[in-house]
Amino acid sequence: MVDSGRESLVSSAGGLLLRQTLDCSGLDKAMSAALAPWRASRAVHDPAKVLIDVAIALALGRDCAADVAVVRAQPEVFGQVASDATVSRLITTLADDVDAAIAAIRAARAVARQRVWRRRRPLAGAGNQVIIDLDATLVTAHSDKQGATPTFKYGYGFHPMLAFVDHSLHGSGEAVAGLLRPGSAGSNSAADHITVLDAALAQLPVPERDQVLVRTDTGGGVKDFLHHITNLGLQYSVGFYGMPPIVEALSKVPRQAWRAALDGDGSPGEGAQVAELTPHLPDTLRGWPAGMRMIARRERPHPGAQLRLTDDNGWRITCFATNTKGWSIPDLEVRHRQRARAEDRIRNLKDTGLTNLPFHRFDQNQIWLQIAMLAADLLVWTQVLAFTEQPARRWEPKRLRLRILAVAGRIISSGRRRYLRLPRGWPWSDLIETGWTAIQTT
Repeated sequence: MVDSGRESLVSSAGGLLLRQTLDCSGLDKAMSAALAPWRASRAVHDPAKVLIDVAIALALGRDCAADVAVVRAQPEVFGQVASDATVSRLITTLADDVDAAIAAIRAARAVARQRVWRRRRPLAGAGNQVIIDLDATLVTAHSDKQGATPTFKYGYGFHPMLAFVDHSLHGSGEAVAGLLRPGSAGSNSAADHITVLDAALAQLPVPERDQVLVRTDTGGGVKDFLHHITNLGLQYSVGFYGMPPIVEALSKVPRQAWRAALDGDGSPGEGAQVAELTPHLPDTLRGWPAGMRMIARRERPHPGAQLRLTDDNGWRITCFATNTKGWSIPDLEVRHRQRARAEDRIRNLKDTGLTNLPFHRFDQNQIWLQIAMLAADLLVWTQVLAFTEQPARRWEPKRLRLRILAVAGRIISSGRRRYLRLPRGWPWSDLIETGWTAIQTT
């Protein structure tokens, strides 16, 4: 039976960890200062609080602006939340001056990120290299929205380019920059790669910016982009197309130059080999940055795989370029192949609001992309601060919500203090309690 009685429960009690992360990172204050020009003199709601509430809704697993109602229904946890109309008006107002609004949001995120990294660096070991992965993805539009065009996969929608900081095996990763583009935008646009990389570097704490490795797929293997990375004094590891000079170099590699490739755990891989092509590159390959090394991997295709024109004698050939010196060829190849983790980061971001670009205007959806990345920041920073030595540090958003954020609880007041009581027997209650303590003491 369903009882019509009501209890003073909250359905997202774990969201208190998100609120505590906001306080710890100073994101709310930084956003409030950055968005002050967009606050009307008689406004009741701070624009920063409005955007953060929408970001919290996305962090909790919602996917449209109207889902902020879930946050609004829990004032004991999230405070007073603006109405749907106020949210819509604010996003429209920000979209009217979209470049300045995005710059303000990015500046606030950078300030908060620096504070989080200062409290607990998310990468293993002090001074370890910061890896930025760039990749583009497709977002389907189910209606005729501004900027939505046919895509190269015969769909219809948008083709945003994104940048992530890889936390390696110790955690997930941060979505540091994004550029919303029409669906017809190319994958190998040097200008877009440069724009996103510069925005990503601006998100990093200043001392971290000179030890960056940039990884991309073959879309980033263009001259202007690699020259830009080289001029910044950074390292790169980018996929490379099998153009005729590469095919010519492959034919000159002696058999004994091929070495066994490594699996992700460092053990020798079966049926895969790697070799350096740099000494065999012809003079026709000109205009690329000095110090560029070319490395190839060959492996037997899995059953049912379709061979390509660049494949040689039944071997599936893939190539990448790097300017890193002093590493062994197999180690460089493993490091480049770990770029595939960017696909997981994209899936997580789509699970945190990017699956749906809900507005008609292109500029409004640009603001939405910034809100989705803001939500992703809240989730990852909560994991960094609360679960450093816990398996939850590596959980994807779906599991984090199911076990931690979506737990119901009761908030009571006693002795001038407020307490959150969690369900008896909830398997992850201890994790919530230890995470709460860890954020407060960080």
